Parts: sequence; C-alpha cells; structure tokens
Amino acid sequence: MTSLISVIATITLILNIFLAIALIFLERRDATSTWAWLMVLFFIPVFGFIIYLLLGRKLRKRHLFRWERKAKIGIDQLIDYQMTAIEENTLEYRLAETEKHKDMIYLHLRNNQAVLTQDNNLEIFNDGHAKFESLIKDLEMAKEHIHFQYYIFKLDNLGTRILDILIRKAKQGVQVRVLYDDMGSRGLYKRQFRELIKHGGQVEAFFPSVLPLINPRLNYRNHRKIVVVDGRIGYIGGFNVGDEYLGLKKRFGYWRDTHLRIEGSAVHPIQSRFILDWNQASGNMDIEYSEKFFPIIPRKGNVSVQIVSSGPDAEWEQIKDGYLKMIFTAKKYIYIQTPYFIPDISFLDALRIACLSGVDVRIMIPNKPDHIFVYWATYANVGSLLKAGAKIFIYENGFLHTKQIVIDDEVSTVGTANIDVRSFKLNFEVNAFIYDQDTSHKLAELFEQDILLSSELTREMYENRSTVIKLKESIANLISPIL
Repeated sequence: MTSLISVIATITLILNIFLAIALIFLERRDATSTWAWLMVLFFIPVFGFIIYLLLGRKLRKRHLFRWERKAKIGIDQLIDYQMTAIEENTLEYRLAETEKHKDMIYLHLRNNQAVLTQDNNLEIFNDGHAKFESLIKDLEMAKEHIHFQYYIFKLDNLGTRILDILIRKAKQGVQVRVLYDDMGSRGLYKRQFRELIKHGGQVEAFFPSVLPLINPRLNYRNHRKIVVVDGRIGYIGGFNVGDEYLGLKKRFGYWRDTHLRIEGSAVHPIQSRFILDWNQASGNMDIEYSEKFFPIIPRKGNVSVQIVSSGPDAEWEQIKDGYLKMIFTAKKYIYIQTPYFIPDISFLDALRIACLSGVDVRIMIPNKPDHIFVYWATYANVGSLLKAGAKIFIYENGFLHTKQIVIDDEVSTVGTANIDVRSFKLNFEVNAFIYDQDTSHKLAELFEQDILLSSELTREMYENRSTVIKLKESIANLISPIL
C-alpha cells in the first residue's frame, strides 16, 4: 500500500513539473496568472492537476469562428473605407460629438473590425419587466427569423413563456434559432426544445460537455446576450432569461441591469456576431449568407454605435482596450457600474491616474455577492482606489448586474463584459460603444438615481474594516487571477 502511494505521488509530481514547464515556457501567460496556477498545482497536487485540465488550459484559436460568406455583407470594405477616411480626415460625421472621439472609433475599427454606424435609435431598459415585455412584443411581430442567444436561459415561468412564443412563431413559418451557453445554462438540455425543433426551430449549445460534468473547455464561456428579429431589431445587454431577472428571487431581490433595444444599421454587426457564434456551435447547420439577414434599414435616428466583441480567440482584449480608452479620454467624470470589479493593474492604474488628475471617478458595485470570493476581491479593489479620490457606492436596492461606463455625457458603453479578468480574457463578450450626448446623459442620470438607492463607502469606513474582512480580501486577492 505504501509503495502504491509512493508511485502515485511520484507520478503526480512528474505531471505537475511538466505542467509547470508548459505554463512557464509554452503558454506564455502573464506572470500573475502563471504564479496562481503554479500554486494550485503544487499546493493541491492531485486535484490541482484536475482543476488545471478543466479550467486552466488555453483555448485553441484557429478556425474557432468561421463564416465563409461574410465578405458578401460588405462590412470589410466599409471598415477599410472608414479607417482610410479617418486617417485622411474625410469621414463624414452626423454629429460633432461623434467626430470628437474619432480616435476611439479608429481603435475599435483596427482592433475589432467594429464598423461605425450613425443612424441608430436606442431604447434603454434598466428594469427586467420592461425589457422582456418589449422583447416579447418584438418576438410576436417577427415575420422572417428570430436569432436568440443567451448565456443563461432558464425554463422557469419567464423562460417557458418565451419558449411558447418561439414555438408559436416556428409554427407560423418563422425561422427560429436558439443558442445558449452549456455552462451558463447548466440543467438545460436540447431535448427540452423538442416541440420547437419539431416545427423547424434549431437549438444549439455553445461548447457543450463531452460527458456530464466533464468539459475540457469549461473555463471559456459565451457570455453574450443577443437577440435579432428579422435583421431589423437588435437587443444587447446584461439581462439573461430567468425569473430572477424580473426580481422574483428572494436571494437577490430587485435585479438592476441595463439592456439596449437597437434599430438601425448597428443591427447588422449584431447579426454578424450571432451568425459567427451559431456557426461555431451548429455543426452541419451553418447559416449561409442571405440578404434577408441584412435588409436595408431606413434611418431610425442619429445615434452612433460600434458593436465590439472580445474573447479568448482574439490576440488583444478589445473591450478592455475600449474601457481603458474611455478612461484616458475622460475630462470631467467617469461613472462605472459593475457587479464584479477585479481588473488588472493597468486598469487600476488608469483609474488612479484619472482620480489624481481631477476626474470625478465614481464606481458602483452590489451590496451582496452571487460569488463570494469575487465579491471580496471586488471590495478590496474598489477600496484601493479610495486613497486616490474615487467615490465608491454600494447599491442597496437588490442586486446590481449592469455592465456600464459613461464619461463626460459624451461616450458610453453597455453590454455583457464585466470589469474582471474573466470577461477580459476568458469569456466571449459583446458591448455597444455609443457616441451620443443624449444617450450618455440618460445613462448618467440612471447612475445618479441609483446613488440615491446606495450607501457610500468612505475611506475612513474602509480603513476601519474588520480583521475578518481583511482576511477575506487577502484570500480573494490571492486567487483572483483565476476566478
């Protein structure tokens, strides 16, 4: 028996050494993440190896997203035109505030091929009931197709109501496609969509498990929430599908989130994003190019929007880069709302410099955790900015889930990306970057209304926190690179 234990220990040590070599010399992670995983491997020898296999391996990027007919949309040519026009100072802007931020627009064009659209109308939802009633109304009006993608899709009261509508639309001849994340929607199975599939609907899971509880791509989740109706209406934001997003779960109480309903040319890049995600997951049911997916949309408004995606398949962290550019650009104020605040040092430094430069930096986080270690890491990070002059608010009216930044009543962003390493590096995310005074002012006003429902965390309060809280922060910070 002793001999067997010795052999297992030796094999485990050898495997850990090989993994450590791979981490250091082959995967080329940042130093913080490397040290965190080395600690996991050597302090939890057997389970650390299993945890690494499930959560630590890097994603193979080659040919992850494919769409051979994408060129037919004309987006690539439009991106080349817009980049050249910005370089030559010949791009026409419908609003002066859009032109003022042409360097940020150029960043997203180069970094993410995010085409600028300037003819959009946006409706903002910060309440789940209003958002889903609007969505349900649009689903009921669908004539040609519904593309429906959520990280979490629960077949509770809300989810069942939506599924019944999707089934009814499929019976009417509308092409319905549903894409959900296998990990986010754990407990949801394709067999639960039999009736929808029976009537021509299609359903796929993103990165499904090979076997129950065994998924080698467990750590890479599609966190996007996208709906496109007939290629003319798009939804993007933070709400998932479930009763808790209507504030009906006692654990969270009222659910504060932000979602956008978009009409205008920005729907086309939202559609492209859905098709790319669908084709990755669909196997032999790829979506081919058709004009019906990209109809000519009459001008709906004057709001300028870029739809920016990011994920572990990309070389750079596009949404994070956009967040940083907003921070660097701000002259008056930066309002941030996020459920999780676990950024890297570059993000913390950018906010600290903004504070020290006289910019009014305000950050709002929830008063309750949905992930305990994430909450205390968040608390530690916001606390570290108090000394530089940031104002920190704890939302007390339920759970704050919105992912939103506003600067100077000029630029804002709403989407799915939290301010943490997971959203920046591991999850597949999508955000709308908005260049519009009215929209940014409305979002800033919502932030200021939420302050009335929040308590302020002062520097004195943070410095006098209990030893127990300090201990929780220390443990959470230690493992934050792999949260």
